[in-house]
Amino acid sequence: MSLSPQDGLIYLMVVTAAADRALSDLELSRMSDLVSRLPVFEGYDLSALPAIAADCANLLDEVGVEGVLELVIAKLPERLRDTGYALAVEIAAVDLNLEQSELRWLEMVRDALDLDRLTTAAIETAARARLRRP
Repeated sequence: MSLSPQDGLIYLMVVTAAADRALSDLELSRMSDLVSRLPVFEGYDLSALPAIAADCANLLDEVGVEGVLELVIAKLPERLRDTGYALAVEIAAVDLNLEQSELRWLEMVRDALDLDRLTTAAIETAARARLRRP
């Protein structure tokens, strides 16, 4: 399977959204928003998002979360690993309610991406600050 780095980032977001067994409209909307506005997705065809998400869901059925994570790590350049974690955190936190399954997934992502704890703590704190409600 041939994935671009951007596809890999989308796979991380899709699996994160599915980690709590419910892919919400809010999560899908946030994914679309992130893909349409972040520089890492510059030039990416937004209309491909539903097909990439469906491919990821099919792959999840075949190889499970660990298999998808291994595939993503193999395709993701080291310089985009913190970006991948930031996107996963953004999707997990979008509904302001992190389930245990989502926390476990983020831990798996953090470990697989080999990110240091200071970096991941900064990403998590920034997401809480951005998404906080009055």
